[in-house]
Amino acid sequence: MLAVIGGSGLTELDNLTITHREVVRTPYGEPSGALTFGQLCGMSVVFLARHGYGHTIAPHRVNYAANLWALKHAGVDSIVAVASVGGIRADLGPGVLLLPDQIIDYTWGRKSTYFEGAEELVKHVDFTEPFDASLRIRLLAAANTAGVQVHDGGVYATTQGPRLETAAEINRIERDGGDVVGMTAMPEAALARELGIAYAAINVVANHAAGRGSSEKAISFEQIEAVLHESMVRVRRVLGGFCGA
Repeated sequence: MLAVIGGSGLTELDNLTITHREVVRTPYGEPSGALTFGQLCGMSVVFLARHGYGHTIAPHRVNYAANLWALKHAGVDSIVAVASVGGIRADLGPGVLLLPDQIIDYTWGRKSTYFEGAEELVKHVDFTEPFDASLRIRLLAAANTAGVQVHDGGVYATTQGPRLETAAEINRIERDGGDVVGMTAMPEAALARELGIAYAAINVVANHAAGRGSSEKAISFEQIEAVLHESMVRVRRVLGGFCGA
């Protein structure tokens, strides 16, 4: 079964026919909210709002371990994660949709593995390619089916948040090879890998990153809201096209 994890701007799926909601208790605490089950163009889907359905959970406070465990417990084997990001690369301006293929992790203090208890054996997982290749191919096909342009490939730099970055930090991330910057890909992607869940992402570029383009002096949150409102319409079209991909 497919799961969609929604981030900023995607707290629900308009094209999801809801069948029921389920509150899941986990060994790792409370997930961000109830799991919403339904049908997306005939395909069984479960939806979870990463920041809570009222967008009240900051990126560094999201219980990623509980979220991923709950989805696995519900029978999920594939996840499409939707997240808003800031664009660093010149061609990744506001409104662009990107399917990233790599991650740089700048976060700290987040629970990043299920294998760290006193009685747990250390488990290493291969993370050379953090996003599932076959799921990314299906997303590219879905975008083509929906007639939505997406950029194929890019490096998602994950910062701690919830504050946005300084211009100097963005300069550093660019030197490190980051193309976009967000706050939620890690440890979400790594925990999915530990659980054996295929994981891919759709990034919505909501703004130029700090010190770039229209954000050279400051970032406009009013513009971000407008961009997300328009862009999420196209994200929903891609997810709708996913059924035939």
